[in-house]
Amino acid sequence: MLADYAVRDSRGRRYPEPSHPYRSDFQRDRDRVIHSRAFRRLEAKTQVFTRRYSDHFRNRLTHTIEVAQIARTIALQLRLNVDLVEALALVHDVGHPPFGHAGEKALDSAMREHGSFFDHNLHALRIVEDFEMRYPMFRGLNLTFEIREGIIKHSREYEADRYPELSEYLLDQRPPLESQLIDLADEIAYTTADLDDGYEAHLLSLEQILQGVPVFADFYREVDQTYPDAIEKLKFNEALRYVLDKLVTDLIEHTQNQISAHAVETLEDVRACPTRLVGVSSDVEQERCNLKQFLHKNLYFSEALDADKDDAERVVGELFKFWIEYPESLPSAYQKKAEREPLPRVVCDYIAGMTDNYIYEQHLKYCCERVK
Repeated sequence: MLADYAVRDSRGRRYPEPSHPYRSDFQRDRDRVIHSRAFRRLEAKTQVFTRRYSDHFRNRLTHTIEVAQIARTIALQLRLNVDLVEALALVHDVGHPPFGHAGEKALDSAMREHGSFFDHNLHALRIVEDFEMRYPMFRGLNLTFEIREGIIKHSREYEADRYPELSEYLLDQRPPLESQLIDLADEIAYTTADLDDGYEAHLLSLEQILQGVPVFADFYREVDQTYPDAIEKLKFNEALRYVLDKLVTDLIEHTQNQISAHAVETLEDVRACPTRLVGVSSDVEQERCNLKQFLHKNLYFSEALDADKDDAERVVGELFKFWIEYPESLPSAYQKKAEREPLPRVVCDYIAGMTDNYIYEQHLKYCCERVK
């Protein structure tokens, strides 16, 4: 049963459609996301590790599935609209370019040279509103208002005076709890997963993690006492499972406390609340920050990953400059778009949609062969 503060019904779609006989609006949104090209491309986009390390590590798609699993669990306990939460979790990363954050950094840098910027949330909105071509009745996926609002508002606030083009998305109000929880579900998923992948890649040693992540160390000692004969990796897995469970449990309990403390009873109360309600307790917040700081210091900015990041930024930057200089080499559809939109934005859109494999092919074709 949904809580009174949960989203029950949608405000509707940009282009009205008749109701489906056995799927809700948000279930249809979920299905449209899953069947989109942008969602499929996530399978070939880097999360943290390229395939140079292993095929077993997370990519954008497997990360997205993990976020959806965690988000559904939280939503069920808070009595939120699980269908809406699942759809938001599945769509939350479709705007990411190839090569993870290195690719995003390179695209943003390239766009700033032309007086603009790259924002993966805003790009995701453009994807579902315009780029996806699946229906003869309209452009895009025609997702409900709540999904489109959640795409841009799940992880940050956008000021109405700086983003007038987003005025329809109630920028002066908080997003629903279904949207608010996506950001922390995302963080819980990637921090625990990156700890796992970093350990598997031998970039993080068990000793490093035990010294640098106290919450993990506490659970590992407990597991070691319970299963002294288990191999190290299985002890690691069990301790990490306890960490994930602690983060999720605390998020649920603290959010419930926040809902009560702010006397939130309705969705309107959520939207009018002066602060976001989804969060963790002060003690777990310290542990959360500690885990993120450890990963930034020892993994994300480790020398072992520098070569991949530098290569990614070089490939994105060189291709961007090439198509700015030679727009006639763009696919015909993008050449036509450039007649209506600024060329840098068109080039940015093209690159952002690429997979890691495809952008390397394009770089070899247009940059490496040209140099030869």
